[in-house]
Amino acid sequence: MPLTILVVDDDLGTRLFISDYLELAGYLVLTAADGQQALKLVDEYQPHLIVTDVAMPQMDGYEMVRQVRRKPAFRLLPVIFLTARTSTDERIRGYQSGCDVYLPKPFELAELGVVIRSLLERSQLIQSEWRSRTQTDSSTAAPDTPSAADTSSAADTPPAALLAVVPRLDLTDREQSVLNLLVEGLSNGQIGDRLHLSARTIEKYVSSLLRKTDTSNRAELVRFAMEHHLVD
Repeated sequence: MPLTILVVDDDLGTRLFISDYLELAGYLVLTAADGQQALKLVDEYQPHLIVTDVAMPQMDGYEMVRQVRRKPAFRLLPVIFLTARTSTDERIRGYQSGCDVYLPKPFELAELGVVIRSLLERSQLIQSEWRSRTQTDSSTAAPDTPSAADTSSAADTPPAALLAVVPRLDLTDREQSVLNLLVEGLSNGQIGDRLHLSARTIEKYVSSLLRKTDTSNRAELVRFAMEHHLVD
């Protein structure tokens, strides 16, 4: 599954400029127009990296990043400040707020892309090391400690007949969200507005759903989803 990047800027042109570039690079992109909206998206989608402006209505980038850093789960979340405020005092304030990199506007997309890749690679290495240590600690636990799988009831296992009726499609959470809204009759643009994604990104999810369900158009996809109880 592609890594998720949250782009925060009150200028629509800048948001589209950056998000289109990142989507073409293979990232999943969320966008927000101010700090308050960004905080909601962070809690809901847990992005892997944030690119944010500083001067925004409702809540500026400094305060938004400070609030993100207060959450234990996001203390190591990579953050890039992308702003026209480039004085030494502003950069110091940015780093004190918790940003990792401070890039001045105007900027080159190529440089932004390299910085993002570098921060994500570092972040993924840190997480990999943490998981490795966690697994090592678990392996040293008492061998007679029952696991969750050992203590689960047989009643928790779905009947074989039910598994035969409902196809195993392995939909991602985002694909399921898109499918739910498709069944409601929303267009790609409307789904994008609901999920804070671009219409182009929604089209990619629709294409993936068509491929996984072996359907050829949206109408067939909706009918398939309803017939196989893939939506509520």
